[in-house]
Amino acid sequence: MSSDLQKTTFFAEVRAILQQARQNVYSAVNTAMVEAYWQVGRRIVEEEQNGQERADYGKNLLRTLAKQLTGEFGKGYSVRNLEYMRKFFLTYRDYAPIAQTLSAQLAHQEITASDSHTASLPTAPEPLAVGQRKHLFPLSWSHYVLLLGIANEVERRFYEVEAAQQNWSVRELKRQFDTSLYERLALSRNKAEVLKLAQQGQLVETPKDLLKEPYVLEFLGLAEKTSYSESDLETAIIDKLEHFLLELGKGFLFEARQKRFTFAEDHFFIDLVFYNRLLRCYVLLDLKIGKLTHQDLGQMQMYVNYFDRHVKIADERPTVGIILCKKKHDALVEITLPKEANIYAAQYQLYLPSKEELKQKLLDWIAEQEVVVHEDK
Repeated sequence: MSSDLQKTTFFAEVRAILQQARQNVYSAVNTAMVEAYWQVGRRIVEEEQNGQERADYGKNLLRTLAKQLTGEFGKGYSVRNLEYMRKFFLTYRDYAPIAQTLSAQLAHQEITASDSHTASLPTAPEPLAVGQRKHLFPLSWSHYVLLLGIANEVERRFYEVEAAQQNWSVRELKRQFDTSLYERLALSRNKAEVLKLAQQGQLVETPKDLLKEPYVLEFLGLAEKTSYSESDLETAIIDKLEHFLLELGKGFLFEARQKRFTFAEDHFFIDLVFYNRLLRCYVLLDLKIGKLTHQDLGQMQMYVNYFDRHVKIADERPTVGIILCKKKHDALVEITLPKEANIYAAQYQLYLPSKEELKQKLLDWIAEQEVVVHEDK
């Protein structure tokens, strides 16, 4: 090894050591501060409970405490932040085990929407109690402030798990919440898998685990009411590929655009080719700006067959085909494709979904699932 190369390698290794040390220090300080805020919240709650006139005493307590802490420690201890600390403790104080069935959970919750009684979302599995898990609070304080705004426990726990697993920034966490990731994933799963979302986040074990309902592509900047072609949609996706990969979900790697293959002297082009490292399979995407047709399904079946027979290697899983369309027809997919086909149709939209509409749709879906289970018994 030359002297210059040795110096370069040496410098890189020392630099990596120091960078890792800085990251460890930052993580340790962040964890310590978040746990300290939990402790502050606990003491506020305990002190308030000892007050004679609880409401008035609590207000005066926070004002006095905010003034004293700001004077000694500087910014970050306003009345509002102290209220967040109190809420933080109250939210993460009790860690009840998750109920075993949706039915049991529905019995414990009621949600009123538009003055009508509806089914409720299941109760969230809570994190382990203090001292029972390695990293009690793995996220930053800014993450937890955002999470505290999520009222439903199942949904909040899901975003907490995903943010920690995927190392989401606060901005990315907000985007995923704003696009209703939890509801969209839940609507693509059965009732048992919905519970797993809160326990373990999004698991990718089968091709169906990749799906969302719908895909939200607001970041492409294509106006919903303007005319655009499939080529425009494809180009916009490539231009915003990093955002699109985040929307696709876990484990996706981009391979090719307009991937060409030749069969019987005819040339065919697949819009987008990805590889999912978690499933260890190719994922082919075909883009359709209109309503799904049986011809689209037949074309994707040919693409998948070609990849399975001529591209994938022996130890890889079968190729997955996803047709991303403006409007799908589940009955058409069911009657056109054989049951074992690894092909799916999924809708996309170019604007943020209505959280209330998706939430109500999920509530209705849960209620329908419970009726089916009851009838089967």
